[in-house]
Amino acid sequence: MACISRQNVGKYTYLYESVSFRDQNGRPRNKKVSIGKIDPVTGMPVFKKEYLERMAAAGTPIEQEAPSIPRESLEIARNILASNKRYGSMCLFLKLANSINLLPLLQNAFSVQFREIFTLACFLIESQEPLLYCEEWLSQTESMPLLNSTLSSQRISELFTAMTENQRDEFYSSWIEQAQENEYIALDITSISSYSQLLESSEWGYNRDHEDLPQINLCMLFGEGSRLPIYQTSYRGSLKDVTTLRTTLEEVTSLVPGCAIRIVMDKGFYSRKNIDEMLNPDRPVHFLVSVPFTCAFAKKQVESVQKDIHDLDYTIPTPDGGIQGIHKVRTWHTDKRNAKLHVHIYLNSVRQVTERTKLYTYITELKREALKNPDNPQYAAEFKKYLIIRNSSKSSEGLTVNVRKDVIAKKMQTCGWMVLLSDSVDNAEEALTIYRAKDVVEKSFSRLKNTLDLNRLRVHNDERMENKLFISFIALLLISELHQRMLRGGLYKTYTMHELLLKVRKLRVARLNGKRIVQPISKEQHEIFKALGFEDPVG
Repeated sequence: MACISRQNVGKYTYLYESVSFRDQNGRPRNKKVSIGKIDPVTGMPVFKKEYLERMAAAGTPIEQEAPSIPRESLEIARNILASNKRYGSMCLFLKLANSINLLPLLQNAFSVQFREIFTLACFLIESQEPLLYCEEWLSQTESMPLLNSTLSSQRISELFTAMTENQRDEFYSSWIEQAQENEYIALDITSISSYSQLLESSEWGYNRDHEDLPQINLCMLFGEGSRLPIYQTSYRGSLKDVTTLRTTLEEVTSLVPGCAIRIVMDKGFYSRKNIDEMLNPDRPVHFLVSVPFTCAFAKKQVESVQKDIHDLDYTIPTPDGGIQGIHKVRTWHTDKRNAKLHVHIYLNSVRQVTERTKLYTYITELKREALKNPDNPQYAAEFKKYLIIRNSSKSSEGLTVNVRKDVIAKKMQTCGWMVLLSDSVDNAEEALTIYRAKDVVEKSFSRLKNTLDLNRLRVHNDERMENKLFISFIALLLISELHQRMLRGGLYKTYTMHELLLKVRKLRVARLNGKRIVQPISKEQHEIFKALGFEDPVG
């Protein structure tokens, strides 16, 4: 069922045709298509040519009502309104880009298309809409200087075809070289689902968003000091984290030979093969990685310190309460050599008690449910995992439900514990600080997927996919720099990032008789730019 809705954006009101439907899984969905806008002078709807033609072909033609004011006056008013555009957000994005030296590197790699790439990245940040709406956004926004394209859907398609892998690699190479840090680089992977069946990289595999769709895996490196993305690459959706590490490291070192890599990873990247690879003397990599309790090595480390961990000397103060941490040196045997590695074992007693209470409460409720209905299919798997259920009509006891205490005890053995492994960090407190800082990647993935139209890929070949991901990477650079400046300036106490952009975008500029007239900046906008560390925008 279709209906027409209105949406106010700044001083303008746009018309959208909304169509409700159900997807292949039966979930309600809504598709919104722009069909026109309200004329700000006459107040009458002005429909797009394609919509009028489509309605006429369907047998329900729409006649546009003629304006009730003289044509000459109407044309003058429209020209004035058309020349009045937003410029605040584009000004902010250019300031952010200049602060991290982004535009010269982008221009060096994409001498012809760099303005269009940057403009598309700005559009993704401000609008949070699919790229096909960029032309309409650009008609209301003062463009980047010397931009010669209106960025129609056709032009965007041409751009995605023109951008090459060599150009992307050239940018990454110069960006990595500029952004090299002596601190650790955080590495993580996320899944991005795809509706397209034509992407060679899109395959079925473990989907981190638990969606029943083919996917690609996006791997990203982030500087823990600068908190800016450094590099990204994509892999087939069927690959696991542990199989991508070697390839990613080889790509980075080939882009910037001699680049010193210090990398921090979660337990998804742990494997004996990966540790051996990073200890390879021909290609050494400094690392800090979390060790999962699915391997005997981690469990053995916990067992070795259980008697000593509660000693006062092992307390590490943290913002959310104290944690106990012990440093040990262990020998790691590889095919080429034996290496001394630093093992850090931690116990969060508060989390241990919380998780124990939560687990005990859950098991108690599960037992009550089993006594009421032992054949409940909804809990069949959990019953089998945690309970022993006997129901015999011959027995005087009838139905009995007992808890598998061995399972509970095994689960509690590692509850609240964490094990980190490193080749170079020999201090437990320092290792914990480095590891906790890696959440910058996880938060950035959230921004990438929720803010930059990457929840679903809607492109139909791998080259276009890589180019859309690259534009999103440029957008993420700008978002990350803005996020850090908002933190330093204390702006999150007053605004969300979206609210801040809405305030800034209200700055407008008009062109009358060839003269550029800039709207005065408000006190609130002045305070925003000042807190971000920038001078006020000027005409």
